[in-house]
Amino acid sequence: MEQQLADEFISQSIFRMDESTQRIGRCLELLPEEAVWKRPNEASNSIGNLLLHLSGNIRQYAISSLSGAGDVRVRDAEFAAKEGYSKTELLEKLTTTVEEAKKSMLRMTPAELLRVHSVQGFALSGIGIMIHVTEHYSYHTGQIAFWTKILQDEALDFYAGVDLNVKNG
Repeated sequence: MEQQLADEFISQSIFRMDESTQRIGRCLELLPEEAVWKRPNEASNSIGNLLLHLSGNIRQYAISSLSGAGDVRVRDAEFAAKEGYSKTELLEKLTTTVEEAKKSMLRMTPAELLRVHSVQGFALSGIGIMIHVTEHYSYHTGQIAFWTKILQDEALDFYAGVDLNVKNG
């Protein structure tokens, strides 16, 4: 039973990560190249910054912490960038990072999910790390979706073809 719970938790975490990746891909399809580094204002980040930030955060939490790889993150650089990557390069960097993170997650045993890790100065269990990664990814995906809608004045159609009015039961 313990393994089944672990497997289900990992499966659902990966499902949500894949969902965020697809949504970000849809946003990037709709955006012209120059929009990726546009900032709403000086207190906000561009989509390019958010994609660099997500790659860094996912690498630090899900790859470095869970698999023991070296922590090479330079967080401040994620927000300081104003250019340097195209839409395609940013999506490729993010996708590669997510795929590597998913491999780390799939190796987690029930005991590893409960083991406490030190990451970014916090003490988090494997479960806590995976919740952080999926929640953080989803949070910034929502920001990217919102900024894309503002820039493009276009529906993103994340649920195209799905009847969201179906009642439970």
